[in-house]
Amino acid sequence: MTQVATKKIFCRYFDTVTVEQLCEMLHMGKNTAYKLLRSGEIKSVRVGGKYVIATKWVVEYIYDNCL
Repeated sequence: MTQVATKKIFCRYFDTVTVEQLCEMLHMGKNTAYKLLRSGEIKSVRVGGKYVIATKWVVEYIYDNCL
């Protein structure tokens, strides 16, 4: 799978996603998602106590860890 193919899979998401959307994208539970975010394995920014995750960071995580 190429990066272009991965971007097409996630094309229905905006440029940034919530933790709930991250869970949907990667088929994982919230506990696992928060663990990955806290550890920095998936890049994110905290704004007002909430995680903001760029969709491109999710794609990078997939390429670095899953393929």
